Amino acid sequence: MSAGTVAIASDHAGYEMKAQIGAWLASEGFGVLDLGTDGPASVDYPDFASAVAAAIRDGRAERGVLICGTGIGICIAANRHAGIRAALCHDVTGARLSREHNDANVIALGARVTGIEVAKDSVATFLKTAFEGGERHSRRVAKIG
Repeated sequence: MSAGTVAIASDHAGYEMKAQIGAWLASEGFGVLDLGTDGPASVDYPDFASAVAAAIRDGRAERGVLICGTGIGICIAANRHAGIRAALCHDVTGARLSREHNDANVIALGARVTGIEVAKDSVATFLKTAFEGGERHSRRVAKIG
């Protein structure tokens, strides 16, 4: 993987996984912009999706990792932001295809439904995979906005 800055955030359900993935990313040479949450107390996942979206939009991070209980809510919230293409991934195949075909810039994970090793492998694949481009995929991504 090539190093860059990755924004990472979660709600309370994803806090432990976020801490593990953040530490692992740092050990792999990535800059990690941890945007919270900072503990297991109940918080609202849209706030953390917004924080990662802003970091990408403002150029403080190249890509993002978002984690909640299932990954569903935080992914929906992230995709409400212009320029964000968040993909809920459960495995490396989804992570790879989200980059190759959809040029996703945020990976969403579910801490209650995905084990830590699968999550790490998915994030690694997401970060090392390039957008395939080409007329077909580029045309579709352009329609997303």
